Amino acid sequence: MGGFTGDAAIMKHATMGYELLDHTGDIGIRVWAGDLKGLFQEAARALFDIITDRRKVVARLRREVAVEGSGREELMVAWLNELLYLHEVEELLFCDFALSEVAQESVKGVAMGEKFQEGRHLINTAVKAVTYHLLEVKEQDGRWQAQIIFDI
Repeated sequence: MGGFTGDAAIMKHATMGYELLDHTGDIGIRVWAGDLKGLFQEAARALFDIITDRRKVVARLRREVAVEGSGREELMVAWLNELLYLHEVEELLFCDFALSEVAQESVKGVAMGEKFQEGRHLINTAVKAVTYHLLEVKEQDGRWQAQIIFDI
């Protein structure tokens, strides 16, 4: 698995979850879910678990998010980069996600969270971007899986 030095488990569920992957100079995740919507939701949860303690974020506001792309990999990068953009520009932290549509060339959903509050929230890791490096989104053995590397 070129570039990875080891795996550190963060969260595992039988049907849905993710784990952190050590990657030189970056952070990677391996995500799994029973369906494509769940995969995109779990990838977003993993991103915000890397950024902050998601348990301290309250769903006070909702942001509709819609992205387009050609192919599942491009859609995954667009989805996560749009959430990252909202985090950086509007200082939002998200704790949960609900997707209404995952189509061939578009993803639509809602991100729930609140504005960053100094003293209440900590930024654990500043994620700069979602990359295409070693990116995979695939269905295997009746389960959806993704591997995503974040530039930090």
